[in-house]
Amino acid sequence: MLVDHLARAADRVETYLSGVLDEDATPDRLRKAMRHAVLGGGKRLRPFLVIESAALFDTPTDDALTAAAALECVHCYSLVHDDLPAMDNDTVRRGRPTVWTAFDDWTAILAGDALLTLAFELASRPTPAAHPDVCAKLCNLMARAAGRAGMVGGQCLDLDAGKRNEPATPDRAHIARLQAMKTGALIRYACEAGAVLSRASDEELESLSTFGKHLGLAFQIADDLLDAEGDAATVGKATGKDAAAGKATLVGLLGPDQARRELNTAHRNACAALAPFGAKADTLKAAADFVVARDR
Repeated sequence: MLVDHLARAADRVETYLSGVLDEDATPDRLRKAMRHAVLGGGKRLRPFLVIESAALFDTPTDDALTAAAALECVHCYSLVHDDLPAMDNDTVRRGRPTVWTAFDDWTAILAGDALLTLAFELASRPTPAAHPDVCAKLCNLMARAAGRAGMVGGQCLDLDAGKRNEPATPDRAHIARLQAMKTGALIRYACEAGAVLSRASDEELESLSTFGKHLGLAFQIADDLLDAEGDAATVGKATGKDAAAGKATLVGLLGPDQARRELNTAHRNACAALAPFGAKADTLKAAADFVVARDR
């Protein structure tokens, strides 16, 4: 079952990151804040996608673990910063106080900075699968997915109108661009990373990139539906905030019913992109099913 695959991958990533976060002479307060941000919660979907994309090419989990953990550090850094009062101003994440709430804002900023730089420290570590040329490609792709034309740029678009106190009047193209950058870029990279680690062909890399593109869209629509309709206790964070903040979402533009149809289309497109891999991609298809049906 997929839940068992997810749990095993999450345990492996959790154990690996726990060890990494205890390395080096990190100041105690910073170490505690980083551990609060990273450990003890989360689906670990992005590292799971790295591991399972690599598994398509028979690359063992051990060989994909460092790249998977690096990506999770980027994701966790983004959550720490997104929760800050100057950004989304959230006090609950994964059912626990956010880092700035548990510590303070300056500690949260530094913890996010440290996690982002740790991500590239990990991604650049040579492993049996990741020789220096592979590490360089992973770092380049991850930087592009996380940076100005990816996640950070998407967060800028997401916050821009609200922070300037201007009513949002987004069209579909704007929302598609925002979501592809903010959420889709890292999920797409997660799927590409397994192919890069495995030295897959250009065609195989493109198929996984397309899968990640549609999966990222499905993930964001599902997330927006949870914000609009979900229960905060189940979701593990505050809900109803997107509409209150006037954020640009497909749910807000099209309504929940049409957004759910868009979600199903994205799911079908994601699964279709895996056709070249046959039955070996069944776990990734199950991951797409999970994204559509999740309640948190």
